[in-house]
Amino acid sequence: MIVGGIIRAYMSYQFGKVSLRQRIAPWFAGFDGPLAFAVFMLACAGMLTMYSSGFDHGTRFEDHGRNMLIAATIMFVVAQVPPQRLMAVAVPLYLVGVALLIAVAVFGITKKGARRWVNVGIVIQPSEILKIAMPLMLAWWFQKREGQLRPLDFVVAGLLLLVPVGLIMRQPDLGTSLLVLAAGLAVIFFAGMSWKLVIPPVAIGLVGIVLVVVFEPQLCADGVRWAVLHDYQQQRICTLLDPTRDPLGKGFHIIQGMIAIGSGGITGMGFMKGTQTHLEFIPERTTDFIFAAFSEEFGLIGNLCLLAAFVFLILRGLAIALEAPTLFSRLLAGAVTMIFFTYAFVNMGMVSGILPVVGVPLPFISYGGTAMVTLGLALGILMSIANSKRLVQS
Repeated sequence: MIVGGIIRAYMSYQFGKVSLRQRIAPWFAGFDGPLAFAVFMLACAGMLTMYSSGFDHGTRFEDHGRNMLIAATIMFVVAQVPPQRLMAVAVPLYLVGVALLIAVAVFGITKKGARRWVNVGIVIQPSEILKIAMPLMLAWWFQKREGQLRPLDFVVAGLLLLVPVGLIMRQPDLGTSLLVLAAGLAVIFFAGMSWKLVIPPVAIGLVGIVLVVVFEPQLCADGVRWAVLHDYQQQRICTLLDPTRDPLGKGFHIIQGMIAIGSGGITGMGFMKGTQTHLEFIPERTTDFIFAAFSEEFGLIGNLCLLAAFVFLILRGLAIALEAPTLFSRLLAGAVTMIFFTYAFVNMGMVSGILPVVGVPLPFISYGGTAMVTLGLALGILMSIANSKRLVQS
């Protein structure tokens, strides 16, 4: 009994010296404070907006909170994985993702005219995997060729990018293909692609946009079909150029979104007081068009605060990329940051009527479990890279 008492006293002394906070602290030591703060502010805005726009929409508010907790858990777990381990899974994850995309093309599940899902015991959407697998793969590719890059290496990188993007567009899924394309192009650009190769396609794209706007009456006339796009994609572009062509049909989303944004004014109509939102004039008000609901209730001031939070998040992500210790982690952090930029830019642009309507959610604001998981993975990767920088410095 005396010996047992001595042991218990010793253990109590040892555990007493190390507080619970000290035991937990190492798990959070690598977390980037500014990045976590930006995400926290966006998450709060998302929960506030979801309560207003989705309180009478089943369990959307509760489910949104659950999705955020899942994303936070994924972020925490991935943040503990060093970038070297992430690099090891780049090739297998890419190959699995492409194989699943091929499986979708061969025997995938079709819903609402799109074949995007495959049953592998559970029904999954493989294109979501490529949002992370694509930048991982290209960052791995350029890391292996660090110091000996040749023009041919950029050609190979382009082919690695075009294969999944082409398969995703074939489903068709323009929104996801744009996100995967943007992430891949970010890696290629950050790897050192010459401006001489960047400027020509950008110039051609700008000229094409101008020509489409100028010749819109002829290009969007009844019976005219564009060979390079699906019919629904052509309709989205024509609706963007002139929403009043079909105000109660294809143009309804854009028109109602712009009305909601405009009616918010400077200070907004107030929390839970948005008429367009609560009278259900805004389609998809908890998902793709939630920015319109936010704008109506919080106005220009709220939009500026939301934009400031996104800008801060993106700048912090780029700062982490600049300070990363290896080429792989720099390229990966830069590409992951551009995913957040693309999500936010495309969503706000389509709701505001300056981009075609595509299925891209607003990060942390829109409802959606799959997108939230992707965002959690992306944040975990950024946290992991920030932690690796701290370990190298120490």
